[in-house]
Amino acid sequence: MSDEPLVRETAERTAAVSFSELNARRLGPIRRFFRRYPRAMDAVVILAFLIAVFPNALLMIIGSGKWLALPAVALAAGALVFRRDRPLLVLAFLALLDPPASFLTEGAGSVGVGTMIALYTVAATYPLKKTLIAAAAAIVLSVGALFLIPPAMFAEAPGVVWLLSGFVVMFLAVAVGVGVTVRRDREHESELREWAARNAELASAGERNRIAREMHDVVAHSLTVMVALSDGAAVVMKRDPDRAVAVLRELSGAGRTAIADMRRVLGVLRAEAGTDSLEPLPASSSLAQLLDGFRAAGLPLRVTTSGPRLPDDPAFQLTVYRILQESLTNVLRYGKGVTLVDISIVRTGDCVSLRVADDGRGAMGPVVSLGSGQGIAGMRERAAIYAGSVECGNRPSGGWTVDVQLTVPDAHGEAGNQRGKDKDDHAQHVWHAGHAHQGPAR
Repeated sequence: MSDEPLVRETAERTAAVSFSELNARRLGPIRRFFRRYPRAMDAVVILAFLIAVFPNALLMIIGSGKWLALPAVALAAGALVFRRDRPLLVLAFLALLDPPASFLTEGAGSVGVGTMIALYTVAATYPLKKTLIAAAAAIVLSVGALFLIPPAMFAEAPGVVWLLSGFVVMFLAVAVGVGVTVRRDREHESELREWAARNAELASAGERNRIAREMHDVVAHSLTVMVALSDGAAVVMKRDPDRAVAVLRELSGAGRTAIADMRRVLGVLRAEAGTDSLEPLPASSSLAQLLDGFRAAGLPLRVTTSGPRLPDDPAFQLTVYRILQESLTNVLRYGKGVTLVDISIVRTGDCVSLRVADDGRGAMGPVVSLGSGQGIAGMRERAAIYAGSVECGNRPSGGWTVDVQLTVPDAHGEAGNQRGKDKDDHAQHVWHAGHAHQGPAR
């Protein structure tokens, strides 16, 4: 059994779900707000930086009256405004600002916290190799800034400078790790978004192809029957007016059926999201009615059936209906001197064989196509859904034959397209009425 229909159905269902909506639920309201307004996040970051470094600068101003720490903090805060637009430039500025600020302010004006924030932004923006190079340079400058602080600050505990150096290296490494993790998460999210977009595009293309097949089947069949009926009415108009009136009634009915089918197919395009628009479109009539319509158009049909009736699966029944419809439409279009069309529907176990053969005059040679040229291709696409095949060709004795093999879906729906829910009785109708219509007619 082919898994293609199940995979396609799963893809269509998945593509119908908005990836943006799922991602928004995962992020939560706060992260959604900052994702929507990134400058608000920049303001929070600058505020956090000022809370971390401004108290030291303020204590220096109060204790010694030196204002040098304040300009350093202000310059660092101003640089962080541009961290999202110029990450490397901001990191370089802060890393180079830290040593002189620490030296002139005796450590009170250090902007090491700003360097850590800028390094995180670089790691979240650039590849790992460039991030590691930038991190190494930032570590050298930040640790160097500690050794520029006057030694008198560590007179009582000389080893503190080394302890602080270890903490600086650790915090900068943490900034790199967090930034790299965020970057990978964003890349993964971007890949998922692209996958969802491609998935939705494929599902949309598959649905368009399905609608195109339906449009082809409806238009080709209905117009071909209507042309045949109108030609027949013109022939019998003078010698048998009553018969001409009956044919015109058939023509009117075929036109109304075509309009109904067109509205039904176009209704799928207008269906809102969340409806069952992806379900198989049911045939507008039973197989028996389909055959009656072709008989009215002048085709002499002989139908034979054997084996159990077709399964209740509406999608499978639709496949049989459309393939038979397309095959008979081609006979009506291109057949010359057809005196008999044999239709055989045989079910053996989980296999259904459908054969349509006419006895048209001579072999079917090259002809100008009256349709889109997609009829046989459409039949093969439909048959492939049920692990089947379609073989077409000339008969040695003249005419054309179409042989179709389909695999019946099992009760659990493990083969074929199982999206249909509503029951369609056209297969049962032809099974009960098929033998009654055997032999040439009209």
